[in-house]
Order: sequence, then C-alpha cells, then structure tokens
Amino acid sequence: MKRFPWEVIPVLAIGIGLGLLYAWMIAPVRYINTTPITLRADFKDQYRMLIAASYASTHDLARAKIRLELLGDADPVQVLSAQAQRLLASGQPFDIVQQVAMLADDMQSGVAHIPPTATTESIASVEPPTSTPAASLSGTVAPPQTAPIASPTIEIVSTIIPLTITPRPTYTPTPTAGAPAILLSNDKICNPNLTDGLMQISVIDAHHHQMPGIEIIITWDGGEDHFFTGFKPEIANGYADYIMQANVTYTVRIAESGTPVPNLVAPACTDSSGQKYTGGFHLTFQQP
Repeated sequence: MKRFPWEVIPVLAIGIGLGLLYAWMIAPVRYINTTPITLRADFKDQYRMLIAASYASTHDLARAKIRLELLGDADPVQVLSAQAQRLLASGQPFDIVQQVAMLADDMQSGVAHIPPTATTESIASVEPPTSTPAASLSGTVAPPQTAPIASPTIEIVSTIIPLTITPRPTYTPTPTAGAPAILLSNDKICNPNLTDGLMQISVIDAHHHQMPGIEIIITWDGGEDHFFTGFKPEIANGYADYIMQANVTYTVRIAESGTPVPNLVAPACTDSSGQKYTGGFHLTFQQP
C-alpha cells in the first residue's frame, strides 16, 4: 500500500502563498487604456460630471451622448437625473448640480440650450489741444510774433474698453428675478389612492421642460418649510410634494421669484363608500 505524500501539501501551500504575494503586492494587475464601462461607480459619477462640464461649455449634445454611451448606462437621462439629486442632497456646489441637470434635461428634450455670447466694443475720443497765451513780466499779454503760428492739430485717440472674460453662462433652471414663475394651474385632487393631504407641485420652463433643483417655500401660521423639485425623478424632474395637515391654511411660492399662492386648505373628500378623507392639490408653475 502506497503512503499518501503529505509532504507535498506544505509545498503547495507555500507556492500558492508566494503566487498571491507576487500577484497582489509585488506586481499587481494594472489596467491600461480600459473602457469607461469598466469604471467603478464613483469614478463613473466623476466621468459624468466631466462630460456635463464640457457640455456646459460647448453645448455639443451629439458629442455628449457619444461620451455617455461609453458608460453603458441603460437610461442615461435617468442616471444623470439621479446623480444630480445625489449631488444636491450631499451639498455639492449648485453650479455643478446645474450642469448635470442641464445635460439630463437637454438629452431628454433633444435640444441644446445655447446661451448668448459676449461682445466687444470700442470708443474713439477726440482730445483738442490746449494753449495758453504767453505773458510778459509786466503781466501784459505779449504781442503776436511775426513767425507763422502752427495751426492746432486734432489727435485721435482710440481707447478700447477692456473686456472682462467671465465663464460662459450655464443653463439655470431657477427663474430669474425679472421673470417670476407664474401659476398655470391649481387643481383640487380627490383620490383615495394618494396620501392624505398630498400637495403635488410641478415646475416647468417656457418650453414645458421639467426644472429640477427649484426651491419651493411653503408657509403657514407659525411655521415655514423649504424643499426642492427633482428628488423624485421617477415621477418627473420638476416634481415635488408636501403633506398638508387638515384645517391648516398654507401659502406656497417659488423662492425669490414667484407670486405667492395663498389660502390653500386641504379639501375634505368622500370616497365611493361614503368614507371621508383628506384630499390634496396639484399646482403647476411656469417660468415665462
């Protein structure tokens, strides 16, 4: 009967250990010239932010789509919208959030929003020469000389106003001070399948595009709350909601630019069986 070669097991263990040490510590695998689809999730987020920053500068929508296709996302618009909400919730600079949200909105609409460009101007100024008559020691004006007096000359000085180069403006979904958001509709909702007292708010721009990241202020007697559109992209990028309490009067407005909508009280509704429940509203705002 042959004896089992137990002495082989330590040799195999040492060999495997040395192989792992070499592969993990001494000469680990290095990926070179790989494709973006193989990136880690957080690196993909950074890649999308770079694409959005480039798009904010060039407004080349076709090129941005090609770059996003390299990530292999099933729904790039949905992924961009979700990333914009994560950036907003984590306190990232709002201009970065706007760039990502703008790219998502333009990809959904298929139209690139191109901002106006700066212009330069120049001014030509004329400076007439000044002359002072010569005076004698006695304080009297000296008589004119016989030598010919040179005629005055006009010097044309071209002054160019320096142009201060500022970053190109990016698409900003927040309504401007000169164009306040207006209330398009205010519908009472009685739907027993919805949460009691649900106030639904939608914000769109002049082209009926959904506007994420819009601050909404709701006030009532003794209280105030602030929230933003876009935190439920599965419904719409410009959507937000709030749960109203029964018998409380609310006032809603778009932050810094909207006309307040006062006297909103959750309506009392009755279902098909005669049971009473608290209804809600659906308010739609638009930036002109």
